Amino acid sequence: MTPTHSGHLERKLQNRHIQLIALGGTIGTGLFLGSAGIIEMAGPAVLLGYAIGGALIFLIMRFLGEMLVEAPNAGSFSYFANRHLGRFAGFLSGWNCIALYVLVGMLELTACGKFIQYWWPQVPTWATAAVFFVLINAVNFINVKAYGEFEFWFALIKIVAVVAMIATGVYLLSTTGNPTQTVTNLWTQGGFMPNGIAGLVMSLAFIMFAFGGVEMLGFAAAETDQPRKVIPKAINQLVWRVLVFYVGSMAVLLSLTPWTDLVAQLKAGGDTYSNSPFVLVISGIGQNLAAHVLNFVILTATLSVYNSMVYSTSRLLYGMAGEGNAPKSLMQVNRRGVPVRAIVYPGLATALCVVLNYVAPHGLIELLMSLIVAALVITWVVIIVTHMRFRRDAVRKGTPLAFRAPFAPVSNLVCLAGMALVVGVMLLTPSIRGSALAIPVWIGVLYLAFRALSSRPALPSVQGVA
Repeated sequence: MTPTHSGHLERKLQNRHIQLIALGGTIGTGLFLGSAGIIEMAGPAVLLGYAIGGALIFLIMRFLGEMLVEAPNAGSFSYFANRHLGRFAGFLSGWNCIALYVLVGMLELTACGKFIQYWWPQVPTWATAAVFFVLINAVNFINVKAYGEFEFWFALIKIVAVVAMIATGVYLLSTTGNPTQTVTNLWTQGGFMPNGIAGLVMSLAFIMFAFGGVEMLGFAAAETDQPRKVIPKAINQLVWRVLVFYVGSMAVLLSLTPWTDLVAQLKAGGDTYSNSPFVLVISGIGQNLAAHVLNFVILTATLSVYNSMVYSTSRLLYGMAGEGNAPKSLMQVNRRGVPVRAIVYPGLATALCVVLNYVAPHGLIELLMSLIVAALVITWVVIIVTHMRFRRDAVRKGTPLAFRAPFAPVSNLVCLAGMALVVGVMLLTPSIRGSALAIPVWIGVLYLAFRALSSRPALPSVQGVA
């Protein structure tokens, strides 16, 4: 794989690829495994929580989309932060996101082990993580179209499966006459909000984790052939995805089984994150074959997210190298347009999950989830603030914008308040407080690293809309 000298990515992703890549980041461990802890905290009010979280993420994606339509770039929000907030903002957002996606990759590989153990409990999670680590990285070494096709079919499988599960659930609720399978389960087991407003609010940090990954659509923007047409369409469809795949699936799930019974079953498995609530419910109502099929679908969904993380990390490193915020060698691509080094280096860090699953398999998922939420908050705050400066520069220069974010800058302030609330919840939750406290420490570490490298010649300042 000899690197080329041009270092150009190839625009081989089509509309169908981008649509499914956007969906691939929203349906994975956060829904199929992470929802277990959220149900325990909020009860049926998880439906409202997902709706609130989905609204915030939609606005944040509209902020990013407005910038991407004007200047599609492999560096995505790191590229815009570099130009509108300064070099440290670009450096911070880029390397924070690299750490974020490495953590997500570790989580997804760990979750794969949990799903495999549904069939073969004796198989250790570290062995499963090692096998899928090799498989997914091999796919990304082929070319961007191979990644796009792989992700397209992965995402299509889980879309069909989730829709089928919802349809099956609705059918069972309307035909069986079983008193334990009824929509009244949403409000008769201690009420719709059994743990009060406090329970809903305290679940928000984990709810926001479920939406992590939607921002990776920005990295694919540089490799789509029609960014001005494809990006707005993909982002605008985020609303119905949230309603159908999160709110819809959870409504059916919690109607088929009282949420209190579901939580008891999850805890009986060892810990809340030891099994998927979806598989438990389907198997619990006597649909064993369907439960096995669903577990397979959940496994592919998890692999889909990891596949997207490998892709997004490599493209972000490529873009950061172009900005001078990462080694220039990361811009080298092979004859197929693949940035090989940008895949290999973060892959080495992700491989640590194999070791972690070997030495400390218990409690690893919750730890990774809390660290991921902390990194996500930094990423989303950077997008929100960068967009405010981007819009100000556009207004000052009189630049027409083709895909304007709604209600800005008021919507920006609402989203910043939402991020502050998430951090507040983390500080009030003992099990994840350390991750919140680590946010300023992590920013400080990145600042010191930036200062240590600041002796390099600065990039030319770019004013206005990039």
